[in-house]
Amino acid sequence: MRSILSIFLFSIGIVCGASAQQNKSYTKVLLLMGSRFEMTAVSTDEKKADLAITAGIEEIKRIEQLISSWDNNSQTSEIIRNAGIHPVKVDRELFNLIRRSIKISNLTHGAFDISYASMDKIWKFDGSMKVMPDSASIRASVAKINYKNIILNDSDTTVFLEEKGMKIGFGAIGKGYAANKALEIMSKMDLDGALVNASGDLISWGKDEGGKDWKIGISNPKQKDKIFSWLSIGETAVVTSGNYEKYVLFNGKRYSHIIDPRTGYPVKGLSSVTIICPNAELADALATSVFVLGKQNGLDLINQLNGVECILVTDNQKMITSSNIKLDYNANQKSTKHKIQIGTVKNQTNQ
Repeated sequence: MRSILSIFLFSIGIVCGASAQQNKSYTKVLLLMGSRFEMTAVSTDEKKADLAITAGIEEIKRIEQLISSWDNNSQTSEIIRNAGIHPVKVDRELFNLIRRSIKISNLTHGAFDISYASMDKIWKFDGSMKVMPDSASIRASVAKINYKNIILNDSDTTVFLEEKGMKIGFGAIGKGYAANKALEIMSKMDLDGALVNASGDLISWGKDEGGKDWKIGISNPKQKDKIFSWLSIGETAVVTSGNYEKYVLFNGKRYSHIIDPRTGYPVKGLSSVTIICPNAELADALATSVFVLGKQNGLDLINQLNGVECILVTDNQKMITSSNIKLDYNANQKSTKHKIQIGTVKNQTNQ
């Protein structure tokens, strides 16, 4: 059970029902935004499915050009170059993404903060780190992180980072946003169903090839061919974040790669966070936020949000769920399979 819980919802497989009305599921896997994207279209016509997948891919590439901080020609890079100098006019789309990000920062009291990109990378999780950073270095590493210093002008659609050296990045929200936008386009292209999986940021629309709600099969990485749990998601998003692969050990204490932007220290208490809601962008941001907030504060936040649910796994492998989720275990005690039932999920707007 320990090994199963430690990877709960980390390895995700898409499960489609038996063929109905000659519908088929067509999938393309490729590298986008530095991550593995899996694009799936359900249709009776392979050409339609291929066109829809291509359109979804082009949309993700467009978004990457807009929000990438690695591309010197992107509007995001222009904002960063002019930190502490002057505001930068940007497209309304990017402006609204930044505004929504700041709203989530306010909601989470800074647990989520796109100005985390200003952080000095003093923690190394590639095996090269031999001593723990001193407290002064840790405090200094987050000195320029402050979402309140991201100044927006709605009438001019300008963005200004008040302090020199400030940076913004969309690593904790960008894949979810791209998945939303790609699926939105695919859903308008005469398909029966579609699904976008951005390295665990997953959102679905319509039905699977069997005409049923989409299901996620959850497997144990040690036995990847065996599904031990099912999650019926319908038309919604599921995003999982885990801290159990990248970490360092000092004096027998484990420090994960997920850093609290408010303190500069690695978070502790949780090993896995799964967010379930209709919006992949929101789910992406909340997965990080709950990790930083911790078990109790994170759970309290999710239970206050309409249409949002979570599954948490603590460092000691205890599973905790939000109030609307029920775990329905298999009556056969020899089996580890179980179903996850979720109460009514109301739609979240993406304003």
